[in-house]
Amino acid sequence: MSMGRGQVRELILEEGQCYVRLSCPANLIPNPGQYVLASDGSDSPLPVPLFYTDSGPQGFIAAAPSTASWEPGHELHLRGPLGRGFSLPVGALRVGLVAFDNTPARLRGLVGHALKQHAAVVLVGDTSADTLPDEVEVQPLSALSDILEWTEYAAIDVGRENLRQLMERLRKWKPWAAQILIRTPVPCGGTAECGVCAVTLKDEWKLGCKEGPVFDWREL
Repeated sequence: MSMGRGQVRELILEEGQCYVRLSCPANLIPNPGQYVLASDGSDSPLPVPLFYTDSGPQGFIAAAPSTASWEPGHELHLRGPLGRGFSLPVGALRVGLVAFDNTPARLRGLVGHALKQHAAVVLVGDTSADTLPDEVEVQPLSALSDILEWTEYAAIDVGRENLRQLMERLRKWKPWAAQILIRTPVPCGGTAECGVCAVTLKDEWKLGCKEGPVFDWREL
C-alpha cells in the first residue's frame, strides 16, 4: 500500500455514469476490483473508494463517487491500492461480466485483459453499455443463467444488500471459475477493522475492505 497525491484531469459522462480521469504515481493505480481511497481535504469526514475502470495517461480512469463535487485540477490525497481484486484465469476464452444491480463500471477494467487473450466477452446487465468495444456482447439480466452456464470465467458485481437475492437465483450454478465483487462501505480501508464492510460468507464474517471486495465464488 502507498500514499500520495493525485489530480483530477477530466470528468467524463457516459451512459449516465460519471467517470473521473486521474493522474497519479504508477504505484497508486489499482488492478481491476481493487480500490484506492481518495480524500480532497474538504470538510467531508470520510474518504471515498475509487475503482479502476480503464487506463489513462499517467494514471487511470475511475467511476466517480456520487458524493464528490470534484472538478478538473482538483487535488486528491490517495491511499492504496487496497483489497483483493479480480484474477482472470490465463487461457479463459469465454468470459462473462455480470452487473447484477448497478453500473458495470467496476467490471470494465477486465474487458481489455480478456480481449488481449482472445476471449469472447459477454456483459450481462440492465444498464446501457454503448461505449464498450464492439467485440463485447451485451445481454439483459434475464439471460443470466444461460450466459453463466456458457462461461469459463465469470466476474460478478453486486451490492451487499442484494447478495442473498443473487445467491438464491444462482443456487444450482456450478461454475468453472467465478469471482464476485461485493460492494460495501470501506471507510477505513483495512486500518481500523471497524466492521462496517463485513459480509457473511458460509456463516463466517469477512472484511470486505481487505479480505475482499472481490471474493472467490467458492467462499460463498
